[in-house]
Amino acid sequence: MLTITDRRFAQGSSTFGRRDFLRIGSLGGLTMPGLKAAKSQSALDNNIFKNKSIVFLFLQGGPPQIETFDPKINVATDNQSCTGEVRTNVPGVWFGGTLPKLAQRADRLAVVRSFATNDGSHNPMPILTGKHPSGAAMSALCAKATGAFHPESGLPMNTVIVPEAVKPDLKLGNPTSTFSLPRIKTSVASPGNLGNAYKGFIRNGSPEQLGNFDLKLPRDRFEDRYQLLGELDDLKRHLDQSGEVNGMSQIERQTYDLLLRGVSDAFDLSKEDPKTIAKYDTSHLFNMSDYHNGGKYFLFNGKKKLVDQERWTNLLGKEMLLARRLCEAGCGFVTVVDSSWDFHGNGANNPGTLVGMNTLGAQMDHAVSAFLDDVEARGLSDQILLIVTGEMGRSPIKRNKDAGTDHHGDLTPLMFAGGGLNMGQAIGKSDRTGSRPASEPYGPENLLSTLMHTMFDANKLRVSPELLPPDITKLILGTEPIKELF
Repeated sequence: MLTITDRRFAQGSSTFGRRDFLRIGSLGGLTMPGLKAAKSQSALDNNIFKNKSIVFLFLQGGPPQIETFDPKINVATDNQSCTGEVRTNVPGVWFGGTLPKLAQRADRLAVVRSFATNDGSHNPMPILTGKHPSGAAMSALCAKATGAFHPESGLPMNTVIVPEAVKPDLKLGNPTSTFSLPRIKTSVASPGNLGNAYKGFIRNGSPEQLGNFDLKLPRDRFEDRYQLLGELDDLKRHLDQSGEVNGMSQIERQTYDLLLRGVSDAFDLSKEDPKTIAKYDTSHLFNMSDYHNGGKYFLFNGKKKLVDQERWTNLLGKEMLLARRLCEAGCGFVTVVDSSWDFHGNGANNPGTLVGMNTLGAQMDHAVSAFLDDVEARGLSDQILLIVTGEMGRSPIKRNKDAGTDHHGDLTPLMFAGGGLNMGQAIGKSDRTGSRPASEPYGPENLLSTLMHTMFDANKLRVSPELLPPDITKLILGTEPIKELF
């Protein structure tokens, strides 16, 4: 809870000092003692952490493997990629026809064609947890190793981005348990049995978050968030002008920065260059009203309506931009949730593959390409590892005129970019129809191990295993990453 117990600063008093500042309580569970604890227990201080960030783009719903990174053309008509294929800039590697921008950046990517979650039930937990016995999302496991908050910037090390984060007034539906925001909160942000200290922070645009964090205030103290923000502005102005900040301890200064400076800026896209925003922007690719106010491609009980697609948006570009800003500011793990990749084409509540890939597929192509170019221009390609995948793939057998496909856990698309890993390759291969791996299979356990080996120095850990919590040490040293990436 954030509490401001004295209004002297708002009246220009010069007597506001250390004791008053210490009355500002916790922010999202972070207190000044909490900062000390985070620093002492963190991999950030012992050279185990490689100072790298993970951006996990979760294509919720089941992206089709043969329309993304493993197209199939020379097969029976019912098995062919309906979006065609496009040549990449890596010899012998082709992508699906709606990914031309990524195809021209394939030398900066690695795709895995023998990866499978082995779960076709819309269950996000195998991919999100890497099947770790704690039941914690991979992001929470990383936060346990690094500390829940960055001790220098105050940023949460585990953050989840949903569309509301970049458009706070957005009103999206929560139609089913599968794609609802509550489901996202209990899966993508899940700390499992690690405890809520490592739960992912979801910036969802709600007023209760007051722009950036869960700042829970007594309602009788502040009428609304704007009053709070005004008082924080007054406090910042007073402390800066009086010079009292200079007399604070390091921990006090960190708390001051957390409350009043850099953290809020990291979440604020208005601080970004408009030209950069324009490069990321995907809102022009399709009209959301086509899918949320009538759904011209869908019929439900004789009326045009969407059900499972109510969290479908054209905002992925700005979400990826926000992810870059957070990584640049020190966040260790950012999960971006892009819902509604459920392409049954059943005429009731789901689009077919053609509609889905021409909209969501094209959007992902643009947003991820903009992200790649941006981080490269900023010299961050080796510091940020991008992972793109879903909870499953799609059956390669078409069911109807819209090329709708069913759930398929035996093969799942997986793409990497950056992180200092070996790029410019297609790892493994699928069978002729894109149904299952035809080479050494990889699964969620290997993905978890890969990102852990990317973020943490396994060689140093072998010498000094006590530098990380025992369960994290066991995870890093006892599992196999995707070897072709290292």
